[in-house]
Amino acid sequence: MSQNSLNYEKCDLKQNCGEYSVMKKLKNPFVDQKGYNCFVCSPRNAVGLHLDFYLDGDVIKARWKPEDQYQGYPNVLHGGIQATLLDEVASWAVYAVAGTGGVTSRINVQYKKPVLIDKGEISLTAEIIEHKKRIMSMQTRLYDGGGTLCTEGVVDYYVYPEEVARAKMHYPGKEAFFK
Repeated sequence: MSQNSLNYEKCDLKQNCGEYSVMKKLKNPFVDQKGYNCFVCSPRNAVGLHLDFYLDGDVIKARWKPEDQYQGYPNVLHGGIQATLLDEVASWAVYAVAGTGGVTSRINVQYKKPVLIDKGEISLTAEIIEHKKRIMSMQTRLYDGGGTLCTEGVVDYYVYPEEVARAKMHYPGKEAFFK
């Protein structure tokens, strides 16, 4: 299991998930696709973040340990990296919960507190809050290593019908995330 994997079931996020949370690790079905090199989720991207994702009910979750090369100010995780993480966790909600693919149309990020790198592994969540026509909105959150909500956002995706996502975006189908 990679260092960025959840290897326990106790929920330590400040979220209404009860004392224990049963999460299912999602498979990354893009790994074997030609040309796949996502900065956030590809395990083979040399400078990437290498995130794994989990499904807890209808909520996508991930954990990641920031390192110094991702800082803006000393010991503070760069805001652009935070926005990237929120965007990515939202995309996995589109893939694994909604069952289609899409592209980011808007991201509104609210930076509440600095994310201190030395606090350790951060937690991310995303859940679908609205779906109107082709726009799907996800509420995303980033918690620092101490469980404090530091950053949240609403990410809007332009979503495609599944058959279009399969044909144009190499979307493998919802079932591919659960094999």
